Amino acid sequence: MFKLKKLSPEGIESALAKVERYRLLNEPWEAESICLDILEIDPSNQTALVMLLLARTDQLGSEQGASLADAQEIIPQLESEYERTYYSGIICERRAASLLARDTAAAGQVAYQWFRRAMEWYEQAEKIRPAGNDSALLRWNTCARAIMRHDHVRPVEREEMPQLLE
Repeated sequence: MFKLKKLSPEGIESALAKVERYRLLNEPWEAESICLDILEIDPSNQTALVMLLLARTDQLGSEQGASLADAQEIIPQLESEYERTYYSGIICERRAASLLARDTAAAGQVAYQWFRRAMEWYEQAEKIRPAGNDSALLRWNTCARAIMRHDHVRPVEREEMPQLLE
């Protein structure tokens, strides 16, 4: 329908600044759009890929937003094993947070599973983190605090599981 206009390579830095600004303004769709424009001319731009992943996870839980799969498809494009591991944790943590925001039946139990999965990713990232980079530890602590803060964020108890007919 429309032929999108291409950015100039010289405009990438300015465009990345706009991505951050739109994310801070809680306008992740706009941030995602700019990232796609950047990646159109520089497909391996690691900053744009990370920002795209974050913009997509900002949209989790919104009806018209990006999906979990949209965010996950970016992981293999990240060059660093640490970043692939760390951002896999970010995706899981943000999925948990989006479930809590909905506050539907059993959301706490499902969110608990996503928080725990994020914590596992962060533990893996901790083992391979660059010197002085404690981001994985900070995120692990945030997940732990979220679980401890909310009474309904807990694992499924055995008694709560439905009995299956044999």
